[in-house]
Amino acid sequence: MSPQIETRLADMGITLPDAPAPAANYIPFVQVGDLVHVSGQISNGPDGLITGKLGADLTVEDGAAAAQTCAISLLAQAKAACGGDLSRLVRLVKLVGFVNSTADFTQQPQVINGASDFMVAALGDAGRHARSAVSAASLPLGVAVEIEAIFQIK
Repeated sequence: MSPQIETRLADMGITLPDAPAPAANYIPFVQVGDLVHVSGQISNGPDGLITGKLGADLTVEDGAAAAQTCAISLLAQAKAACGGDLSRLVRLVKLVGFVNSTADFTQQPQVINGASDFMVAALGDAGRHARSAVSAASLPLGVAVEIEAIFQIK
């Protein structure tokens, strides 16, 4: 792992888990040239899946915390794609975040900030990225958030 990224994660009290295994008939990431496309990672914390609907069961702060768990899994997948060596990570290119939310909920960007803020804190300027934050009527297993990413590696 890159010493700089490792130090930042340690300072944040974060230990990257093993990259989560896929839950269906897909692979966790695909590398095309120097880009790694990481499949959507669902909100899953130390106590299990983070489920619920923003605007009904969960606050924006709950959603942002759920989004951070997705970002941790995305970074774990990027580490796996780099053969365990995050010094190969050039930058985060894009995040696409899906928020399980009610029809009148409009704070999807604030929820996905939980992932964006984590990536910038962990990766510095290399964590700044393009992004989409989209509402979804439901998500797999009832999770609150799902996020996919594109990373550039060397």
